[in-house]
Amino acid sequence: MSFTQLVGIFLAAILTENYILCKFFGICPFLGVSKKLDTALGMSAAVTFVMVLATAVTWPIYTYILVPREMDYLQTLVFILVIAGLVQLVEIVLRKYMPPLYNALGIYLPLITTNCAVLGVTMLVLDKGAEDPSFGYVASLVNALGAGIGFLVAMVMFAGVRERLESCDIPKSLQGLPITLVSASLVACSFLGFNGIVDRLLQ
Repeated sequence: MSFTQLVGIFLAAILTENYILCKFFGICPFLGVSKKLDTALGMSAAVTFVMVLATAVTWPIYTYILVPREMDYLQTLVFILVIAGLVQLVEIVLRKYMPPLYNALGIYLPLITTNCAVLGVTMLVLDKGAEDPSFGYVASLVNALGAGIGFLVAMVMFAGVRERLESCDIPKSLQGLPITLVSASLVACSFLGFNGIVDRLLQ
């Protein structure tokens, strides 16, 4: 796979295949931790770290252990166990070295284990590899990194929007969750303009 194709995979994971805004994975932390920019950045960094490491570990486990032994039906269970272990590692590091961020993230930090965006990244790269044999280990890691950066971009953008909304005069019927969902849909629509750019890189 060429460098240009890898760049296309990276940009597609950020822009046109954004796991939050296009695939609607990871909506729970997207709505719950995006109220402030600092917590959005912290959560995004933790999710990106887990996504890349989980892909780095699960891809070879699936390819070289589960598939040769015809145990690929265990992939979901194995992947969740790997992700849970990585989340525990992140939680220990944050608790020891970044207590304010650890306290700010609260319950959403252990919920990374069940974040469908993380599990989705590890599983969908296998589907892409089945469709395109050239989509191997390196491409999977690039996709995972792009997905993490895409998660960060979506969280930071939406945190900025929500901070601006706090100073706006919003009709009472739209206050709270309704205006949050409307704003999220508008942020998602803003990514549609990138479709043509990424498609040309992947050709």
